[in-house]
Amino acid sequence: MCLSPVARRITYVILFEAFAIALATVLLTALSGGNAHGSLPVAAASSLAAVIWNFIYNTLFERWEQARNIQTRTFALRIAHTIGFEGGLVAILIPLFMWWYEVGPIDALKMEVALLVFFLVFTFVFTWAFDRLVPITHRN
Repeated sequence: MCLSPVARRITYVILFEAFAIALATVLLTALSGGNAHGSLPVAAASSLAAVIWNFIYNTLFERWEQARNIQTRTFALRIAHTIGFEGGLVAILIPLFMWWYEVGPIDALKMEVALLVFFLVFTFVFTWAFDRLVPITHRN
């Protein structure tokens, strides 16, 4: 399948989030001991929170880089970027999990860590498969 760069990015995000919500629902259902009906809203809210946080965080991070005239992201800077993003997401999702599932901070943290590990693997596998099915085209 061959798509323009913009269509490819839109397709990627839509498919990624659809699969992410479905799979996160299953994972959260297993972790909470509840049912999928009860975990779907929090999986969707988590996805929305991640997308919004990603936009805000990367905007702020790029402004920070620009203010310091950083031209290249070193390995250490990429690690700091990742830790900052994930730290912010943890700060957003733990209270959500505590409220939704009526659990304490440790149980909510366990859920968040499980999601973090899941998404690390999922993102790698999904992106690899997507790149094979919808190759990048370079258009002028």
